Amino acid sequence: MAERDPYLVPGLLRGLQALRAFSPLRPEMGLSEIAEALGVSRSAAFRTVYTLAAEGCLLAVGPGPRYRLGPAVVGLGYGYHASRELLEVAQPPLERLRDACDWSAHLGVLDGRHILYLLRIPASDGLSSLVHVGSRLPAASTSMGRVFLAHRSTRFVRALYRGLEPAALQRILEARKRDRRQPHVASLGSFETGLCSVAAPVRDLGGGVVAAISATKNTDRIPAKVVDLVLRTAESIGRGLGWQPADGGG
Repeated sequence: MAERDPYLVPGLLRGLQALRAFSPLRPEMGLSEIAEALGVSRSAAFRTVYTLAAEGCLLAVGPGPRYRLGPAVVGLGYGYHASRELLEVAQPPLERLRDACDWSAHLGVLDGRHILYLLRIPASDGLSSLVHVGSRLPAASTSMGRVFLAHRSTRFVRALYRGLEPAALQRILEARKRDRRQPHVASLGSFETGLCSVAAPVRDLGGGVVAAISATKNTDRIPAKVVDLVLRTAESIGRGLGWQPADGGG
């Protein structure tokens, strides 16, 4: 039935089926074995295997050659588990943040020039956030996105926005320079009129910024209490990921 679905990509399906054919009981296979597992000819299997090997998903070993799963597959699995860990660690502190100030709380990661929203804990009014899980907003226009840009090198930011009109790039770099002066990023209606937001970085075991959190509300000011809560929440999530501040403080 799946083969009749017009939206499925046959080549991608075949590649995934090839990867699933490997198991602890069959860690290595030759081209003929892969073709048999897929139910296709050797020539059709060769194109699939060649593509997977070029992308690091299969590794050629021994004579023949024979193949086994490559490091790229391990990387995909690690990314999945890492993202699950981030969500599981972040949700309870974000819920406490929302409860403490009744601002909507969010978790996001950098996705190209955009922020991808992974978690949303809405405030009681239900109106303090117009985004939802899976939303992608311009990084340079959002507090969480500006957190990421502030913690990336100038070289990275220039490369990320290569091709952008020079004046627009300069505005992004100037905002980045201002944002680097403090531990949080505040936004007073810069993305949406009347919507205030404060964001902070989340660090992992290695100290790198792997995510950002924010609190947002329809208001005309950001109380110092909210800034402090956001910073403490970001630190709490970071500690849950193994990060230890250099000064060991809280």
